Amino acid sequence: MEQILQTTYLWLKAGHIIFVIFWMAGLFMLPRYFVYHQEAERGSAEEVRWIDREAKLRKIILTPSLIAAWVFGIALASAGNWWVAPWLHAKLLFVVALTGYHGWLVGYAKKLAKGERPLVGKTLRLLNEVPGLAVAVIVVLVVVKPF
Repeated sequence: MEQILQTTYLWLKAGHIIFVIFWMAGLFMLPRYFVYHQEAERGSAEEVRWIDREAKLRKIILTPSLIAAWVFGIALASAGNWWVAPWLHAKLLFVVALTGYHGWLVGYAKKLAKGERPLVGKTLRLLNEVPGLAVAVIVVLVVVKPF
């Protein structure tokens, strides 16, 4: 029985890591797409292509990966019985913040699709750093378990 639990745990961990990587890739790509989208002429064929690319990235990679990362992560935390671990609480704080960032990106994509451009390219380039900083903190919390 212990062997089955250990094997299951490793598969859960692998699934979690895979989908977190996909999710992070999408979170790095989408703000960059926004920069190119905003540089396209309003109403042009290029702008229409960026709207399509952004929608596909969200629907095919980002949102499914977010859901799978959460499902595998919850299963992993349950299998490891980590719900009382302080490092997990800190990690979850950052993951919830990244999930909120994901939601904000989806909302911004919808604004761009309507022709609204509330942010400048420089701001979008800076926002592109958010997932990198968050994932660095999350990795330290998971690997080092500082508390």
